[in-house]
Amino acid sequence: MLKASVLDYVLSPPGVSAHEALTEAVRSAVLVEQLGYERLWFSEHHNSAGLACSAPELIIARVAAETSRLRVGAGGIMLPNHAPLKVAELFHTLEALYPGRIDLGLGRAPGTDGATAMALRGSRRAVVQVDFDSLAEELFGFLDNSFPLGHPLADIVASPAVPAPPQVWMLGSSDYGATYAAAHGLPFSFAQQINPDAAVAMLRRYRDTFRPSERAATPYSSFSVVAFASDDDEESEDFAAYWALTMTKLRSNVRTPTSLDEARAFRTGERYASIRAAMADRLFTGTPDEVGARVRAVAEQARADEVVLAVPMPDPLLRHKALRLLATEFALPAGG
Repeated sequence: MLKASVLDYVLSPPGVSAHEALTEAVRSAVLVEQLGYERLWFSEHHNSAGLACSAPELIIARVAAETSRLRVGAGGIMLPNHAPLKVAELFHTLEALYPGRIDLGLGRAPGTDGATAMALRGSRRAVVQVDFDSLAEELFGFLDNSFPLGHPLADIVASPAVPAPPQVWMLGSSDYGATYAAAHGLPFSFAQQINPDAAVAMLRRYRDTFRPSERAATPYSSFSVVAFASDDDEESEDFAAYWALTMTKLRSNVRTPTSLDEARAFRTGERYASIRAAMADRLFTGTPDEVGARVRAVAEQARADEVVLAVPMPDPLLRHKALRLLATEFALPAGG
């Protein structure tokens, strides 16, 4: 049976403070666990006024403390933004606090615009010359305490030491992520909402070329989708308009948050129909059975094990409603 999980961008719409947005993320996490979802991931985004997820590791710690069964993690940590040793220390600490429940998803993208990426990484060179393979190799050396004798970093321990490291995933929206995950024996999650045309092919390539490792003996894959389910067509269209306008702003480098009222006004504009149509393959909206059918079709073609549902609805009551409807649609084991 297809498993279902949740990806949270931690929306901070107009009129909602960062405190309120993060408090809602914790409240939503408790519901996600109660509904029987497999895991809850938080994304890493910077310089985004409408999002409160610049430090996913801190949100993970808070959410894991308020839940007991749910796997909690980063979807993901954009590794080139961070020192591998610091990432290993952070996630060793989380694993020590919440053993067996922490996921570390790794990404290559900056999660922001070019200027902010340069501020994060310290130089323009660090932005344009990214050697992800070397960064990841160093991270794994720290996570597993596996540097060979004589390695210049062999005497450095990523403390606190833990019996087993957190589960590491490779994230991606291109052939690089699929190829890397397969070659290094990692679970793989594909961002369908970023590159829908390649989702099935990349997930199949991962499974077909997977090499067993100490981290995973068999392939395990998921794909994320932007989704919203409702028994009310107006609610579904409001969500579609909200996400279409949010993405339109982002592509124009307008980083102000979007409100539902603004989205409803956008729906009446002459540009909306064409923008909505262009995003149709990136939005899984409709009744629960309609959303479920589309998700299962992708999963079957891709031979994926799990779907990760991003439900970026700024109205928390409607978001909770959608999460409940989708949990029922995917027959999740409520209560864990």
